[in-house]
Amino acid sequence: MGSIGLIGCGQIGGRIAGVLGRAGLRVRAFDLDPERVRAAGAEPVARPADLADEPAVLLSLPASAQVEAALEGPDGLLAAAPPGLLVIDLTTADPASTMALQARAAARGVALVDAGVTGGAAAAERGELVVLVGGEPADVERALPVLAPISREALVMGGPGAGHAAKAVNNVLNAVTLAATGEAMLAGVRWGLDPARLLAAINAGSGRSWASEHRFPRIVAGEDMPGGLSVALMAKDVEVFLRLAEEAGTPRELAEACADVYRRAVADGYGDEVANAVVRALDGGRPLA
Repeated sequence: MGSIGLIGCGQIGGRIAGVLGRAGLRVRAFDLDPERVRAAGAEPVARPADLADEPAVLLSLPASAQVEAALEGPDGLLAAAPPGLLVIDLTTADPASTMALQARAAARGVALVDAGVTGGAAAAERGELVVLVGGEPADVERALPVLAPISREALVMGGPGAGHAAKAVNNVLNAVTLAATGEAMLAGVRWGLDPARLLAAINAGSGRSWASEHRFPRIVAGEDMPGGLSVALMAKDVEVFLRLAEEAGTPRELAEACADVYRRAVADGYGDEVANAVVRALDGGRPLA
């Protein structure tokens, strides 16, 4: 495969385009901002439907609404797609929407595989994402070689929707541990503990998490995480999990409390900032240290 299509050249998609280009692929891409396509080193197209002649098309979009528009909206990909096209959705999307889209794509002879990615912008830049894959077995088998250049590991989670369901579970834990560690760190620091020493104690003990090990050194130092997930997208991810838990009939009290924290942060104007900003939002805008 010498060429590939891509829809969405944002924080993750743009980096994926760069990795694919460095792997020797011709990348043709659609984004609402064509300059982001050019900045990623890809060739811009005018509409999603223009990618229908590619052997495979990746989607890296903010949410299910954008996926639905790219596939089925005016100038959408599916209407122009020939039978046999492979579409791989890397979005953190609602599994219910994904499963419905997969059924409609299959009716057109198009294979749609859901493949939530985790690892963040730094992993995307290096081509070392972990991909959580769902779909019909034959479609997943076709997708795995396409995912190889952008990932260090692809975990097959099950049938249609399973990749996006697994991603929702992962991301709610990401959101909860970030907010919970922020709340705990704020209490310790405002009580009088040194933030760097407190963080070292957490990371040496049972309270450590991906957030404490990877996010909080930056937070304590007052640094940003360029390209990181925004507060608004983190809030969206928790909402995706809440719908999944409701469908599953499982408890969601902790996720509801977490969602409320991110909703308030968005309402207070932090939505476009990197998700670490939720810690400042918890304390009225004051930095942790």
